[in-house]
Amino acid sequence: MVSQLFDPSQSKNLSDFLVLAVLALHALGYAALPSSARRPVFAAIFLFWRTCYNGGIGYLLSVQSRHRRLIAWARNSKVFQNPMTGQNPHPLLYKFLKGELQTKIPENYQFDEVPVEYNTWLLFRRVVDIVLMCDFVSYCLFAIACGGRPDHEASTLTLARWAAGVALIGFNLWVKLDAHRVVKDYAWYWGDFFFLIDQELTFDGVFEMAPHPMYSVGYVGYYGISLLAASYSVLFISLVAHAAQFAFLYFVENPHIEKTYNAPPTRKERSLSAPEQADLVEDESASELSSDQELALPASSTLQPLPVHKLLGLRNLDLCRVTDVSVLLLQFYMLAVTIGSPSTPLYQALFCLHAILWRLWFSAGLGIILRWQSHRKRWTRHFLKFGQSKEEAWRQWKGLYHLSLTMCYASFLAAAWKMYVFPQDWMHGVALLKHVLGAMLIALQIWTAVSIYDSLGEFGWFYGDFFFDHAPKLTYSGIYRFLNNPERVLGLAGIWGAALITNRPPVFFLALFSHISTLCFIHFIERPHMQKLYGQNLRREAGLTRSLKRSLPPPISQWQGNVDKVVGGTVDLMEEFIDAARPRFAASVGSLVKDTKTLLCRYPARLSRGRLVPNRTGFDRGDYSLGIEGVQSSPLAMSARVSGREGENGRVMAERRDPFQTLVFDYGAPIKVKWTAPVDHGKKDWVGLYMVADNASREITTIASSGRWVATNEGAYDHAHAAEGIVSSDVPIMPHEAGGSKKKQRVMGEMIFEGDKLWWTHGVFEFRYHHDGGHNVMAISLPFEIYIARFRENSAEFNTIGSTRGAIEKALLTVVQNCFDRDPEIAPSSVEESYGPLAERDGKYAKRVVFAVHQMFGVEFAPQVVQADGNVRNLTWRICNARKVLHVSDDGENQPDSAR
Repeated sequence: MVSQLFDPSQSKNLSDFLVLAVLALHALGYAALPSSARRPVFAAIFLFWRTCYNGGIGYLLSVQSRHRRLIAWARNSKVFQNPMTGQNPHPLLYKFLKGELQTKIPENYQFDEVPVEYNTWLLFRRVVDIVLMCDFVSYCLFAIACGGRPDHEASTLTLARWAAGVALIGFNLWVKLDAHRVVKDYAWYWGDFFFLIDQELTFDGVFEMAPHPMYSVGYVGYYGISLLAASYSVLFISLVAHAAQFAFLYFVENPHIEKTYNAPPTRKERSLSAPEQADLVEDESASELSSDQELALPASSTLQPLPVHKLLGLRNLDLCRVTDVSVLLLQFYMLAVTIGSPSTPLYQALFCLHAILWRLWFSAGLGIILRWQSHRKRWTRHFLKFGQSKEEAWRQWKGLYHLSLTMCYASFLAAAWKMYVFPQDWMHGVALLKHVLGAMLIALQIWTAVSIYDSLGEFGWFYGDFFFDHAPKLTYSGIYRFLNNPERVLGLAGIWGAALITNRPPVFFLALFSHISTLCFIHFIERPHMQKLYGQNLRREAGLTRSLKRSLPPPISQWQGNVDKVVGGTVDLMEEFIDAARPRFAASVGSLVKDTKTLLCRYPARLSRGRLVPNRTGFDRGDYSLGIEGVQSSPLAMSARVSGREGENGRVMAERRDPFQTLVFDYGAPIKVKWTAPVDHGKKDWVGLYMVADNASREITTIASSGRWVATNEGAYDHAHAAEGIVSSDVPIMPHEAGGSKKKQRVMGEMIFEGDKLWWTHGVFEFRYHHDGGHNVMAISLPFEIYIARFRENSAEFNTIGSTRGAIEKALLTVVQNCFDRDPEIAPSSVEESYGPLAERDGKYAKRVVFAVHQMFGVEFAPQVVQADGNVRNLTWRICNARKVLHVSDDGENQPDSAR
């Protein structure tokens, strides 16, 4: 980008000169403004360009990724088509764009022959160039305006500050250049948002050092410039820019990467790659539901526990779980004691001692339990001794570890708080800088913990491989691609951040003690178990280590190798000493325990405003109509209206005096809409689905459709999903068949509403036909009801099948297929067939199913249960057991004890 603009040997076009002119205006504006106005003006200019970058470009990329809207705009506007064909209404724009793009790519490029996706991407690149260049230049001018040397700063400190700043800027420059070497212009300018190419990329160099290096370590240059400027204003605006870039990564790039490169395999691919496992594993709920000889346990395809009732995260908080309540109560106790006690030296010492004890228990106490579990399965054996399962041992361990972890960090934070003193003058010395750096270190630890959890899952977070003997499978993904043990350094950055903020020796000692304890835990507990479990499959060097070693000069690399040998020999010597001393120590401890036992034996959990279109002249609402067709619900839907709670006259079905039948459709079943309109109707007409009670007016729709709409004609909208569901459009019908006020010629069309375009709840709904992209209503369909019939054992279907389980399977299969959009890649075709892989990744499908199960059978499950069961047969087994345990009747109510 920079070389294209400033290298005189490269050809320039009008857009290049435009970018240079805008940059020159920035420089002239800086020179013309008085010094007092430069800071606020260029701060505002930089924030404007940063908003254009992360907000504007982020929006364009987001709509392109989700709806292909930029490509749709290019196709609909036809700006890249040759005017000689007679289809391009913008010949001057075509000539301008052709000249601009061919100037930039003089070889092997034909403007009229390349795909429209490629030309759209090239045009998008020009927009990116001007935004990114103006963003960086305005930031540099703001830094220059804020720059200066602090009063009374020593020369050595000034030299160190400049050396560190220049080093960070140099490192930032290397990161950008190396990243561009790997990804080239195609990924640098987000080319995969527009088209995919068959290209092998070797992610080495900087991509082995850190995740998303262009957005993480690629922004250290901003902090280097902050050091050169010696300005908190530059530092804070750098933090804002960096945070905005991470938001751009989280909301724009990561979803696209996940959708494009990490899409779940199809059902066929999954069945070919996943080996069949015949092992049957006892389900977590089996110990609670006892055994009923009539109901068999469902099969499971994994030896790991099913991740149904997760423990970590606020969204998994369950106040009916002992562990969660205990953690909350203990945190409340810590908060109350910390705030209510005075900050005297005695209390400060007690809080520090309290934090040390919890760290000792967390690292040493739990470490000993894991070591015993690794060698002798002692924790699991304890629960098996009392007739419980290994799943129960796993649940109890998770609760103990979770409570210990939260109390370990809560006690540390309480001790740091007791030592903390608010600065009298935030601008004096480095008081503010310490708080900023401390907060950054705390944020780094939080990010590291989230990344570790994302990579390992709850099974790895709680050391599940100590408890379950599964086939060893070692993968290095996420943060483990760059570091073998991220908790060794980054996982403890927050405690050093708290120590830096408090700036008290006891807190630094606590941080050092915590760090040493964690390193000992990794070396003496984790590493031996990993060696035993994975053996030679363990990676010796992480990506960051390899990158640093390759970049070191040969003498330093040789010296580093000698140091590794010395350290390794010292560790081996210490391990030999511990092994030799262990028998004597064990004998002494055993004697002490025996004497102690002898002594002790003597003491017994939008509203949007409708857009009106004024040009409705000549359109008669009588010429428009809507008709609907759907899967009629069970006859039980009508009989359910008579519940016995009505008055005497209302306890019988109302007698109809016309052939009309109430429209009641199945939950999640597709609905066909047939529309008629004048032949000259607006090409941007559209049909939306709404709840009847959501609109007071029959002429104007005043609430957003929230994506539940379909256009009447293809290509009328840039929105890629607007045409999804169109079956036919503008099919002529004869005037005598059309009806209407003027008997003029009309057209008809059909569309299907299914999947995300439906309401996934019960209620009364209607379709509305809207005029020409606005919210003026031209026709409204008959109201219809979405109903989920209650399962009744005394129904005719049940009597035909002859068993509760068979009837539930038959009723549930249809509902599950509807909930999975009847997609053959996701929805099962039989009760034994497993759900498609996408059902595990996207939780909306499981939420649809549990809502239907609650309405049909009167039992409530978490969405994770549906994902864990994997097929309709397993879910049926769970429903049968739940109904039996809860004694659920046909009306969904629990029977009293007297009726059991």
